[in-house]
Amino acid sequence: MLSLVCSPTPAVSVRRRSTSPCCATLREAEATPSVAEKARRLREAKRVVLVRHGQSTWNEEGRIQGSSDFSVLTSKGESQAETSRQMLLSDSFDVCFTSPLIRSKRTAEIIWGSRPEEMLPDSDLREIDLYSFQGLLKHEGKERYGSLYRQWQKDAPNFTIDGHYPVRQLWDRARNCWDRILAHEGKSVLVVAHNAVNQALVATALDLGTEYFRILLQSNCGVSVLDFTPQDQGGTFNICLNRLNQTPNSPVASGTSGGRKTKSRMILVCQGATQSPGSEFGLGGMGYEALNMLGVIQSQKTAELLLDLKVNCIVSSPRVPAIDTATAISEVQEAADCLGADCVPRYVERKQLFDLEVEPIFQKATKNSTTYQSGWLSSFNQSTLKELWTKSVSAWQALLKDISSESEEEKILVVVGHPAILTGLLCQCLHLSVDWMPSFHLDPGSVSVIDFPDGPAGRGVVRCTNYTAHLGRWSIPITRSTVDDEAF
Repeated sequence: MLSLVCSPTPAVSVRRRSTSPCCATLREAEATPSVAEKARRLREAKRVVLVRHGQSTWNEEGRIQGSSDFSVLTSKGESQAETSRQMLLSDSFDVCFTSPLIRSKRTAEIIWGSRPEEMLPDSDLREIDLYSFQGLLKHEGKERYGSLYRQWQKDAPNFTIDGHYPVRQLWDRARNCWDRILAHEGKSVLVVAHNAVNQALVATALDLGTEYFRILLQSNCGVSVLDFTPQDQGGTFNICLNRLNQTPNSPVASGTSGGRKTKSRMILVCQGATQSPGSEFGLGGMGYEALNMLGVIQSQKTAELLLDLKVNCIVSSPRVPAIDTATAISEVQEAADCLGADCVPRYVERKQLFDLEVEPIFQKATKNSTTYQSGWLSSFNQSTLKELWTKSVSAWQALLKDISSESEEEKILVVVGHPAILTGLLCQCLHLSVDWMPSFHLDPGSVSVIDFPDGPAGRGVVRCTNYTAHLGRWSIPITRSTVDDEAF
């Protein structure tokens, strides 16, 4: 059974954020209160779990669905929903919000099962309205609408059809949805909806504009988790994306990102847990400790997850736990195709990158984190976060050079390091400033995947973050705390 590893968010303050110039476009909601401002009404921590519906008949046919309601779940879609039900079986929810469209409502019914709590249909959770495009096969859209269809593919935020701006309208609907979700008294909320609207919910929660459409992937029955935690004073709080798009299937299986084939891929692997005495997970330590038994298991499980990939290069921090994790992955990669005595192991390039080394920053930090929970980076002061973010800038540039290739074959780069530096790399991929670092959470042994459909020079698409289902029995349900958990 697939499980999700998460932990509750500590109370920390929210900062008014500034995006880099490339993210400052289309701030059409400046006059509308942000989700952060709307959430000031919260008195207790709230967790929101987003699930996209299972495969539908129109998904299978390659037909543009939009907000039409003519498709139903395929047998595969029903199976995906059942896998999601099993994945969330041990988790308690106070309420389920669902899109009223058949494919989403049926997915919600399967996941919700016999739970006695109510299911609330919300029309604003319907899929993006695509007007004249709805019902067309994709090749029909290209043939019939030409340049208009190309604009939908290349510049969706500015795409207009039948007098409407669908993506801008979707972002407005997502903000409206947060009014009801945050106002509900439930502490744990399940939302079952669609690809585009779930993207918009994640983006608006993090105060990201419409330029992030198709950047934060949502696969069929993919699960994303957002933590909202108010502070005791002043009504401020933190919003943290605990994970993005944990799917019933492998996140590294061949496929497309947002309907586009990818040439290059970067896989971020958090080093396994260590023997550090200073923190339960060893993530606040100095980086000299070896992996503990849990860390060894995590590294082996990650190596198995990546087994069928042809990894070109593994880049790690020079610290012991990162090197040990990288070694486990490379050994499995090199032996993956070995059958018989005459086998020659496949060569996998290994590098160490000093820009991935962040433990010295924690040594001199004025405040250290002794627990490892969602949003834990908020416990450090701004100067520490700035150092981490600055490190990630140079590391990201070096990694982009490593993944560049003139070959037509897919290039896969695995990056192994401390969760803090990998969080910084996610911010670099998304062109976000240092203020966003506490808005992402990565667990020990987790995997995050970034695709580059336009190559390293183009914009990265985040396929998933903090994927942990591969850890099997060492995963825990998302609503259970890892703090003082003897069973874990």
